[in-house]
Amino acid sequence: MAESEEYESVLCVKPEVHVYRVPPRASNRGYRAAEWQLDQPAWSGRMRITAKGNVAYIKLEDKNSGELFAQASVDQFPSITVESVTDSSRYFVIRIEDGNGRRAFIGVGFVDRGDAFDFNVALQDHFKWVKQQSELAKQALNPDQGPKLDLGFKEGQTIKLNIANVKKKDGSSASRPRATGSGGPSLIPPPPGGKASLTGEQLSSAAEAADVSIPWPPPQASNSTATNSTEAAADIWGDFTKASGSASGQTQQSSTSWVQF
Repeated sequence: MAESEEYESVLCVKPEVHVYRVPPRASNRGYRAAEWQLDQPAWSGRMRITAKGNVAYIKLEDKNSGELFAQASVDQFPSITVESVTDSSRYFVIRIEDGNGRRAFIGVGFVDRGDAFDFNVALQDHFKWVKQQSELAKQALNPDQGPKLDLGFKEGQTIKLNIANVKKKDGSSASRPRATGSGGPSLIPPPPGGKASLTGEQLSSAAEAADVSIPWPPPQASNSTATNSTEAAADIWGDFTKASGSASGQTQQSSTSWVQF
């Protein structure tokens, strides 16, 4: 993007700042705000921090008219353009310049400590973004030099898949219930002539789960089998029936004898 096409964005605005004259630094030690005559600022107004491309601009403007008092262009941070003082966190030294190439160092102070923090963070965030854009541009030019994501299996590496609860298209579960016991479940067909306790669909499902086949409908007993079963039952209970019948006759006879007496 050409420089003329770049737009200017506002990073931070502080409504009240003070400007101080900074005495020449006699040695390489840092600046001290205590030497600036803080009770007599040289100028007071508004600070506006803007960005155009990779460069940030610190603009000191009049509160009412917006007329520009001084401006500092910052191409990296921290740098000589913006320096913190050694005895306070609310004061900075910035290097301003005019259109003719002349430069000067002035002191800038904030009334509130939070405003000084916002000023510092606005510059840090801007140049962090500039660094990220530079790295992305390098990766775009040389995509092969970037880190590659290896999704392959290492030698001897295995994975485990749990598909026990996978369902079929009809909604039924694909897993088959395990048979209980060593021999598996045993299903008894309904008795001849009686009503089955399970429906045909239920027995078919149970047979499929147990891997056994059950004919349905169940075979009906023949008449001879039913007759033999009835006779066998009569033989088993025959003595009891006879004893019961003789006891009833004796009771009836005793009752009759008592009435005759």
